[in-house]
Amino acid sequence: MSKSRLAKRILDLPPYLFAELDRAKADLEAQGKEVISLGIGDPDMPTPEPIIEALKRESEEPANHQYPSYEGLLKFRQAVAEWYERRFGVSLDPVCEVISLIGSKEGIAHLPLAFIDPGDVGLYTDPGYPVYSVAISFAGGTAVGIPLKEENGFLPDLEAIPADVAQKAKLLYINYPNNPTAATADVEFFEKVVAFAKRHDILVCHDAAYTEISFDGYEAPSFLQAKGAKDVGIECHSLSKTFNMTGWRIGFCAGNEDAVAGLGKVKTNIDSGVFQAIQYAGVEALLRNGKIPEELSEIYQKRRDQVIEGLRACGLNPFVPRAAFYVWCPVPGGVDSKEFAGKVLTEAGVVVTPGVGFGEHGEGYFRITLTQGEEKLAEALARIQRVAKELW
Repeated sequence: MSKSRLAKRILDLPPYLFAELDRAKADLEAQGKEVISLGIGDPDMPTPEPIIEALKRESEEPANHQYPSYEGLLKFRQAVAEWYERRFGVSLDPVCEVISLIGSKEGIAHLPLAFIDPGDVGLYTDPGYPVYSVAISFAGGTAVGIPLKEENGFLPDLEAIPADVAQKAKLLYINYPNNPTAATADVEFFEKVVAFAKRHDILVCHDAAYTEISFDGYEAPSFLQAKGAKDVGIECHSLSKTFNMTGWRIGFCAGNEDAVAGLGKVKTNIDSGVFQAIQYAGVEALLRNGKIPEELSEIYQKRRDQVIEGLRACGLNPFVPRAAFYVWCPVPGGVDSKEFAGKVLTEAGVVVTPGVGFGEHGEGYFRITLTQGEEKLAEALARIQRVAKELW
């Protein structure tokens, strides 16, 4: 097909970072090399058995084979509301303040279609999940990255945003615990975000995919715990990381009633909801009182400690995360992050993610995921250590 048939928004779109990593890995494997991927945040552990059993049971119900409701099963939305009350002390009306998503990525990507017009500005944290900026651009808006700097604990400096940019902004994406930096935020920071959003009439979308994976006794807060948060924002959550359900594609959006309704209106014209049997499995997951996340956090904490020790043995200086399953580390030797990641891949057969793939302010860093078992992690770290002296 001729390139002239493609829309400009597609021609201008950079290659999706994780698709590039998959291709590079496949190329080396085609040459007969064994590659260990520490690049993509896809849990290696299976979905817990009770959730699978719920899917099996509900998939045999003929009523679940028909179109689901657009906003999601009321039982699923009630389970979300119960989970929020139990986990965060946040009260939600499951009828109008919760909507099901085909994974949180889908809701994050569709949100600008409801709230961004051509000429509007959408703000997002940089480095950050690439979908934020792409979604703003697809809606015809101007995507403006807010730098996340090491000296600020990888929190955005909202007061440094130029007044004219803030004035045009309609939407702000934030994400804590953060991908890729694994930085965390407290309720006091979220209250600053609420004040900023009220001052400039901005809708806040908090990507909360990693709140349930935390270490050393830390518990990540919800944005909705901040006073006035429901006046200005919503939170997108996923069952993917919390319950090892990445392939199931189920999540939810909760918070401001008008924002939830706006996203819902987009979704009624684009998708037909989540397979009801999967939603019932989601109910089973959410009502398990946090036992699964607690068990997962213990496993990831062991892996975190292993990776931190291994990287330090290579002469590197990783940040020690309190949450999420990522380790963020400065690139050594003055090379750029893509060059560094390329050398680690070709010389060590290990995939790490270059920071620049998450935005220009990710340059100078790389990310490792903890979604491999301890044996694989040990092998990957040993490989990196063997070539470390040659690479930096």
